[in-house]
Amino acid sequence: MTATPGSRPDPVASRWIVCVPARNEAKRLGALLQALAAQDVPGPVPVVVALNNTADPSRSVVEAAAARFGRLRVTVDEVCFPPALAHAGLARRRALQLGALRLDGRADGVLISTDADTRPPPDWISANLRAIDAGADLVGGRLALDEAEPLSPAAARLRGFWDAYWAKVRRIEDAYDPCPHDPAPRHGDHTGASLAIRLSLHEAVGGVPPLPAGEDVAFVRAAQALGARLRHPEAVWTRVSPRRVGRAEGGMAEWMAGLERQAEGGAPLRAPDLAHWRARVLWRRAFRALHGEAARIEAEAALAPLPMDLVLAPVGPQSVERAAA
Repeated sequence: MTATPGSRPDPVASRWIVCVPARNEAKRLGALLQALAAQDVPGPVPVVVALNNTADPSRSVVEAAAARFGRLRVTVDEVCFPPALAHAGLARRRALQLGALRLDGRADGVLISTDADTRPPPDWISANLRAIDAGADLVGGRLALDEAEPLSPAAARLRGFWDAYWAKVRRIEDAYDPCPHDPAPRHGDHTGASLAIRLSLHEAVGGVPPLPAGEDVAFVRAAQALGARLRHPEAVWTRVSPRRVGRAEGGMAEWMAGLERQAEGGAPLRAPDLAHWRARVLWRRAFRALHGEAARIEAEAALAPLPMDLVLAPVGPQSVERAAA
């Protein structure tokens, strides 16, 4: 199915739909669509692929996958934004808006956002829906580096240091400011690569903010300011590419490129000391008690970044190997 300007696509039979923004992703869309076709949910798998400013054969790849995997019900949208607007934020906003149109106002509708370079496991959709049915309004999926793509051993070790560090931060949060609707064990990811959203919440927030970077985090914050319940179940996860070149400013690819540079002998791997996180978590709890969660979110966003005064790993691949031992 092709979405045309001004038209309203036919509603889907299911209460959920997967929404994918993409630009020049012909090499990766096939793997994503194959993974979606292998999901363990019953019946057809509805998908919106919103192509923008694309100069490669992405559309042909999508159409071939739709023909090959009969259970896929794909809406292909193609648009060329002005150069200043050809960014990931506007593309994701359009993908979810088209998904919302296909859900046609269903009271129990669920939009599931992902990226063209992901490869979700077979239970990704069903795990998201279980979390929604258990009471979540938004569901963040954990991001795991795709084992099918190359990553240097040194960079993988550095990624391991970060994973261990953020697990400690979550334990501090769970100990001093536990969240009833986001219980441990939980991860900490809620990006556009894996984010399930109640349709009603998407409409209440006004859609994804059309920001050039960080549109997914801004959307989650706006939803939480309305009282939305965000969950991070360990059962919800997807593979993401460890590629070093991507479209989103400040996105995963940029972060991976920095990690590779550090792994090759750059600056030490630094993070805020855990004592700073304990103080921040205690601040959150006290501020929320006085002013409410919406005010807490706004106030915390205006705070200065925490100092990077903890060395997670020393300089250079050999030092990393010693620290990991």
